[in-house]
Amino acid sequence: MSKKELQSKSPNSNLPLINLNAAGIDIGADRHWVSVPVDRDKDFVRSFGCFTADLYAMANWLKSCRIETVAMESTGVYWIPVFQILESSGFEVKRCFCSLRKNCTRS
Repeated sequence: MSKKELQSKSPNSNLPLINLNAAGIDIGADRHWVSVPVDRDKDFVRSFGCFTADLYAMANWLKSCRIETVAMESTGVYWIPVFQILESSGFEVKRCFCSLRKNCTRS
């Protein structure tokens, strides 16, 4: 599917693109789900485990996708090792605690 076809099927296709080199991570207790822009990898959504080796594999994949900024959502403490590894790997990391507020805010 071409990029144009993907954009036309997306319900948010009218939203402006702000950071083309950003990824999103949904932090979980057992798995972390990571999404990169659709043009960076044929499997642009992947899941990674929570062990240290998994987190380094995540960082390496994000680097191979030319990602610079990562936004992650977490409701517990599971974000801490992800944050530490990604930050030490050179990524700009943003945390979002959506469940604690009506709207997501950066911290």
